[in-house]
Amino acid sequence: MDLATVDHLLTTTRVVRRRLDLSRPVEPEVVERCIEIALQAPTGSNAQGWHFVVVTDADKRAALADLYRRAAAVVSQMYGENPFPPGDLRAKQFPRMRESGMHFVTHLHDVPVLVVPCVEGRVETAGVLLQATVYGSILPAAWSFMLALRARRIGCAWTTNHLMYEAEAAQLLGLPEHITQVALLAVAYFTGPDFKPANRLPARQRTHWNGWGVRR
Repeated sequence: MDLATVDHLLTTTRVVRRRLDLSRPVEPEVVERCIEIALQAPTGSNAQGWHFVVVTDADKRAALADLYRRAAAVVSQMYGENPFPPGDLRAKQFPRMRESGMHFVTHLHDVPVLVVPCVEGRVETAGVLLQATVYGSILPAAWSFMLALRARRIGCAWTTNHLMYEAEAAQLLGLPEHITQVALLAVAYFTGPDFKPANRLPARQRTHWNGWGVRR
């Protein structure tokens, strides 16, 4: 296995918002192939209760974008100007992220493909174990889908805001009552040069050995 290629893929798969090519269609067969790859991901008890709802219809994309836009307005008020303390790396990055998010809100309806990963089962009132099991059976597949897209120079923005109006989205897409939506993925080829690794908080600060706060 070429570790350099794998490491590059894993460290440069960004949430793409401003560089999505809104004028270029994404071939259905490419989306289907990436879903086939995604379904090789782990799934709890081999349940394979995953589903991917691919939305290319312009009216339905616009309706989903409207739900996202309504939720984004609420979330923006919740965050305020900047939720991170002065001097924090994330505080410096927040204005750029917010600007990117506003661009995304404005253009989401133009993204050629929207994908809603779903999983069988409703666990919003269940305990932590069952919630972790169900979400853990779809989120790895959704991330694998994103990586497969990235390897084909297709960008993707992982979003969840529309879940504030999940029932409306379910009605729009005709989802059965036992299906849980977990994200909204905006899919399009990306423009410009390749991506670089992001500036993140040091891994050492987020790694605990044998107990919380214990460093090696």
